[in-house]
Amino acid sequence: MKLLLIGSGGREHALAWALAKSPKLTKLYAAPGNAGIAKLAELSDLDVSDHEAVIEFCRRKEIDLVVVGPEAPLVAGLVDDLEDAGIKTFGPRKAPAQLEGSKAFTKGVCDEAGIPTAGYGRFDTADAALAYVREKGAPIVVKADGLAAGKGVVVAMTPDEAEAAVNACFEGSFGAAGAEVVIEEFLEGEEASFFVLSDGTNALPLATAQDHKRAYDGDEGPNTGGMGAYSPAPVLTAPLVDDVMKRIIEPTISTLAKRGTPFKGVLYAGLMMTADGPKLIEYNTRFGDPECQVLMMRLKSDFLELILASVEGRLDKVSADWREDPALTVVMAAKGYPGSYEKGTEIEGLDQLSADDLEVFHAGTKEDGGRILANGGRVLNVTAFGRTVGEAQKKAYDAVSRIDWPEGFCRTDIGWRAIARETQG
Repeated sequence: MKLLLIGSGGREHALAWALAKSPKLTKLYAAPGNAGIAKLAELSDLDVSDHEAVIEFCRRKEIDLVVVGPEAPLVAGLVDDLEDAGIKTFGPRKAPAQLEGSKAFTKGVCDEAGIPTAGYGRFDTADAALAYVREKGAPIVVKADGLAAGKGVVVAMTPDEAEAAVNACFEGSFGAAGAEVVIEEFLEGEEASFFVLSDGTNALPLATAQDHKRAYDGDEGPNTGGMGAYSPAPVLTAPLVDDVMKRIIEPTISTLAKRGTPFKGVLYAGLMMTADGPKLIEYNTRFGDPECQVLMMRLKSDFLELILASVEGRLDKVSADWREDPALTVVMAAKGYPGSYEKGTEIEGLDQLSADDLEVFHAGTKEDGGRILANGGRVLNVTAFGRTVGEAQKKAYDAVSRIDWPEGFCRTDIGWRAIARETQG
């Protein structure tokens, strides 16, 4: 099969790495890709926002399947246009992709399906939102309704923080994403990520993970797209996974199907493990980044086979097998991220890192005359296996120490919750 992979981040490098292992694959293209993906695929500078250009590329290259990595093309309806042109595509169409494209849309699905989630209000004016904040008090969670690259959520611990977050949304800090705001009750508990594949009718559980959203050690500092992750998530036990499937995932899939907008692709549930059981914080309609990196490291099954089953409506005929050993990934980011940062700095030492239990997935990189340059905020995902999370963590940080990139930084405590559990156990 000839495949086109859309995207350029660490998630897409992990997807390319998993797809490249399939005996079904004959040729992999990526648009736009990055320096790591370039070792597995032929890169194209295709403008993925130009859907007609993508369709023409697929016809010219005789592409059998398109795999869409990031959320923006899904919400923009790329899958609709490709499928309408007769091109098989992995990912949800525009209507069900609103599970990620609009937090208010997701809350409506939760209301309709009786899915456990945080209490909330939705507002399209600052005055109404501020009045709600003053009524409810803090802590409280303020979310820009639309896509904001992982940065549109503020967990406000004081009323002043909440009011500043509301004003930032309505003053345009997140562009069109902040034109409507969802304000939620603050949920106490530990967060976890749960992934399933769906073919519109069936849902196949994949695996669990936990990521670290805050920029600095001790879960301090601003929210980011994710500074590291590990899988599996010890907090999501097998009985809790069954509970999440029955009370959250399956009602979502059936509700969207009843609406005539069936969900096909990967559904990523961000969960809070509360004293009352798991509650849905948010949905994403693509693999998490950096959770995808640890999931692909642990996956034993043919990934291409699984996504074909999703596209072709036969997920009930396949299963996913996983390595029991945990995997952990450490994000190396450019100094200043998630604020302003410098691009174009050189990274050395990557070619010295080679082991069966270690992969360095590229996120924001580009190749220039044989040199690897930083080309984004989150730049590398140093990913390792271990018999324990602690062992995986040690291998990952040993590799980090051998990467020569003075302009980069990383957290030093990825996996701390799981390691604390291991130590106590």
